[in-house]
Amino acid sequence: MQLTGTGLWSAGLRYGDKAEAAEAAAELEDLGYSALWVPDVGGNLFAALENLLAATRRTVIATGILNIWMHEPAETAERHRALETAHGARLLFGLGVSHAPLIDSTTAETYARPLAKMRQYLDDLDALPDPLPVGSRVLAALGPKMRELAGNRSAGVHPYLGTPALTRISREELGPGPLVAPEQAAVLSTDVDHARRVARDHLSRYLVLPNYARSIVRVGFDEADLADGGSDRLVDTLVVHGDEAAIAGRVAEHREAGADHVCVQVLSDDPVALPREEWRRLAPALVAG
Repeated sequence: MQLTGTGLWSAGLRYGDKAEAAEAAAELEDLGYSALWVPDVGGNLFAALENLLAATRRTVIATGILNIWMHEPAETAERHRALETAHGARLLFGLGVSHAPLIDSTTAETYARPLAKMRQYLDDLDALPDPLPVGSRVLAALGPKMRELAGNRSAGVHPYLGTPALTRISREELGPGPLVAPEQAAVLSTDVDHARRVARDHLSRYLVLPNYARSIVRVGFDEADLADGGSDRLVDTLVVHGDEAAIAGRVAEHREAGADHVCVQVLSDDPVALPREEWRRLAPALVAG
């Protein structure tokens, strides 16, 4: 799968009203967005994917990410095959190891050795009679060991909560072939105080998670940047804000750093709302790339 252009990452397309999500997906395809990404914290992920696939004709539908603790490998491969048979080869599974607080509180398993867990999951996928194709999967890789696994066992990486610096590191370590498809959060607002408030509310659930904290420190921040909701420098790096040109400029930074595809998560006061007006306003600035 040669994924290029600019996509959108949206919790609302997964957890919002099903009919509105389908309607929005069809419009987003017409606007020129090349992929729609949805999250997964359990539940009927595959029904949401089918809803979006049925509403579109050519847009890639992707998971950012499919939580490997919550879906058995055989189910993952079988549902991927069925959805592609029905809707064509435009389904990309981003696979991720999630985080200890979620897994320990919602599953019967204890979160441990995430790299080994991912390696075993890929082994189990590949051992199936009809495995999930390598070209239809990417890994949510933040650190060097997971990136190495992604380069060897998948089509590439989907770094969430990424920065252009992380995109550059990913490209340098993976080389010119694999897909690098970072997520970039954004607030379409020139009111700095409002934008940072929305951004900090979004980041509050992530900055306390060790996986993300380590990734942030590796790209040049320190522990002080993580404290008290995040320093302004950190917030402005993780969540770009401003007008259409400012957001397009950040997407361009990812491309210059080596991204093949960037998926933009447009934030608002309601984390599961569909910011359709913002998506429309951003399309002319984003989809041309």
